[in-house]
Amino acid sequence: MTWNESTPSSAGEATSTRPLMLLAVFAHPDDETFRCGGTLALLARRGVRVQTLTATRGEAGSRGDPPLCHAEELGAVREQELGCACSALGVAPPILLDYSDGELAEVDEEEAVAQVMATIRELLPQVLLTWPPDGLSGHPDHVAVSRWTTLAFERADTLGPDASVALYHLAVPCSVANALGLAHLHAIPDAEITLTVDVTPVWEQKWAAIRCHRTQADGSPILAAPEEKRRLFLDKEHFRRARAQEGDDFLCRLSPSLEDVFLEITGQQVGTVRHETPDDKSKRWMRGGGR
Repeated sequence: MTWNESTPSSAGEATSTRPLMLLAVFAHPDDETFRCGGTLALLARRGVRVQTLTATRGEAGSRGDPPLCHAEELGAVREQELGCACSALGVAPPILLDYSDGELAEVDEEEAVAQVMATIRELLPQVLLTWPPDGLSGHPDHVAVSRWTTLAFERADTLGPDASVALYHLAVPCSVANALGLAHLHAIPDAEITLTVDVTPVWEQKWAAIRCHRTQADGSPILAAPEEKRRLFLDKEHFRRARAQEGDDFLCRLSPSLEDVFLEITGQQVGTVRHETPDDKSKRWMRGGGR
């Protein structure tokens, strides 16, 4: 399913008095930007409250080349970069958990899950977004945060009608990974992608958020890639819905059926709709991260 800003959608309209809320749980500053920043910006434009919850200040990451700060200053600098990026995307100021970068696998899991749950109880998000279980790149911090968020989603069922109803993972389809030679990423078959979002309508916002993460710019191979490859990776954002239960999964509603899109464009009903194959998607993408 593919969505862009011009697609008819009720994604910004609450179906009850409960405001629409998405909680994105990540490990480091810049996790919120490279693979999902455009989607977060589009949701915010449509009236969804978007909150990021970041486990560390990223103090073990790059300081830039040449270094933009002293080593002991990096955590504070990256916290500022995270705030800058969230502002650029139009989402709420970030919440930080203040764990040590690079050590999340050693954190007491019950304590970490309790912190994520505390945020869920306070904000009551319908949708959670995080890394997949393999961390996409295999980064241990990403893997840990994915596990915490999954456990928190399961425990949020105790909130009754206020429980979160969907858990989404960042994803990279095999067609994109193969086209860009991203063998180090744990890509998934294109058919397993639940949602593809065209973020070109908010490209300037996403690019502004990327620029906020100045210390990390030199460490991102995709930013050094030719324009065509850079846009292939950054113009579309992909997600897989990992868990779902009855309720208002507004993120899924960003994707109308192909019948709805055909009706909107032509004014005609259709009997049989040809769904896109992975090869179709790859050709369409061609036409048109970071730690």
